[in-house]
Amino acid sequence: MKSYREVLEMNIDKRRQLVNITPRVEQALQKSGIREGLCLVNAMNITASVFINDDESGLHSDYEKWLEKLAPEKPYNQYAHNGYEDNADAHLKRTIMGREVVVAVTNGKLDFGTWEQIFYGEFDGKRTKRALIKIIGE
Repeated sequence: MKSYREVLEMNIDKRRQLVNITPRVEQALQKSGIREGLCLVNAMNITASVFINDDESGLHSDYEKWLEKLAPEKPYNQYAHNGYEDNADAHLKRTIMGREVVVAVTNGKLDFGTWEQIFYGEFDGKRTKRALIKIIGE
């Protein structure tokens, strides 16, 4: 069994942003040479998420509205966590959206369902962030 590891770095210039990282994950898979196995992608920041869904702008807007209703950014003083940083809402949003995804690798490709793409969701950006890709298989 082979193993491949790569870290993606992204400069997130907004507080909240969704980034389609599917092409970068596919490039890592090609570099790995693995044809059959599993591909894990996880956020390496506690205020970020990796998830799978459709790359559709209306859906992205719906995510923003829905998450903001569940864990509004302001007022900052509504959260006990806020003090050193005002990012308690980002921690809660990450919990809702999840930390990682695992995708089957079949014949050297990510084995997606219809419309599936991998997204990095950042909820406390404006700095460089990272995601880990770990691929295992043959």
